[in-house]
Amino acid sequence: MTQTAIPFLFMRGGTSRGPYFRRFDLPSDQDALAKVLIASVGSGHPLNIDGIGGGTAVTTKVAMLSKSTDGWADVDYFFAQVSVEDRKVDFRPTCGNILVGVGPAAIEMGLVDARDNETEVRIRAVNTQARVVSRVRTPGGSVAYDGNTEIDGVPGTAAPVGLRFMEVAGGSTGAIFPTGNRIDEIEGIHVTCMDVAMPMAIARADAFGLTGQESPASLDGNQAFLQRMENVRRKAGLLMGMGDVSGSVTPKVGLLASARNGGTALTRYFMPWNCHPSLAVTGSQCLAACLLCPGTVGDGLAAGIEGSPAQLSLEHPMGQLEVVVEYDSSDGQFDIISAGLVRTARKLASGDVFVPRSVWPGN
Repeated sequence: MTQTAIPFLFMRGGTSRGPYFRRFDLPSDQDALAKVLIASVGSGHPLNIDGIGGGTAVTTKVAMLSKSTDGWADVDYFFAQVSVEDRKVDFRPTCGNILVGVGPAAIEMGLVDARDNETEVRIRAVNTQARVVSRVRTPGGSVAYDGNTEIDGVPGTAAPVGLRFMEVAGGSTGAIFPTGNRIDEIEGIHVTCMDVAMPMAIARADAFGLTGQESPASLDGNQAFLQRMENVRRKAGLLMGMGDVSGSVTPKVGLLASARNGGTALTRYFMPWNCHPSLAVTGSQCLAACLLCPGTVGDGLAAGIEGSPAQLSLEHPMGQLEVVVEYDSSDGQFDIISAGLVRTARKLASGDVFVPRSVWPGN
């Protein structure tokens, strides 16, 4: 054979989708692994025409699962963000939307035994060491995908997948405020550099001369704004101790503004060089934390929130995303205890993806 077959599940997790592999079906060497993922997704073409990617950052994501080596977890989830066009793979971040599919995929792969009615899957996000408890509906011991739960950004309804994120503060940088400040001034912009589930540089939309209501297409076409935002992001990365982030997708950038449709606040989230069509699960937790914490750029935007746990509804281009955050703000400190969301996932296909043997001859 001139190609190597690699078994996979093709799944939608939240508002993202991509291949879910068993880690031991892939190269152990990370450089070889990157080449396999690039070939699988078809990175190097705007339509990913020679692979199974979808031509956008939310459809060139990869999950790799294995039995956990952590005593707490059932399954290890290793994430890779494959670029659409420039044949690069970033193993540093994690993805909360793809994580929604990890529980169902782990059961489908036989990595976790299903229980009747509902199965709890404990997940360790290898990239950031975050711990997540996923609750998957499994009537009769099989994953159920049909249901009545609707999430903005996905048509129709599906079975709910409950997620509870534990130990999300400082997962990438070691601190909830990596710069030591709740606000830094970067390029004349007030920015909160925060690490909750995802390291982010967060600013108010009006600091960039925006309303926050702009469509993703409008923001992606605003080259002056994108360049200024990237300058802020790179300097924020240095201040956060992340080094040169010019080739990394982290830290992400988030913009906040007053709510327009009855939510807690209006958001725009960047991946990082274009605007997310809705909102990332990990990013939603960091933005929610910013809104809850006194002294940040989000201070004062969220009205009517009293005590912990707090339920926030974050407005995004396709609707709203609900986040429940348990936090402690006593004695002038601020700490995130956990964050919870309900999302949906669906198995789309299963089988083998093929890569040229010249890329990888197989195990």
